[in-house]
Amino acid sequence: MASLVYGLWSEEQGQDISEYAIMLAVILVVVVGTLRLIGSNANNAFSSVASTLQ
Repeated sequence: MASLVYGLWSEEQGQDISEYAIMLAVILVVVVGTLRLIGSNANNAFSSVASTLQ
């Protein structure tokens, strides 16, 4: 078991995979946050225009 953990710890490819996973998670958080912000602002803008037209 210790040799497996040491092998994973010292293996360069495993570190690359974890770095890509962390970068993907950060990018997803930024994208989802931006979409939520833009979505609520767009909804407010469309609601304002619709109420003005009525």
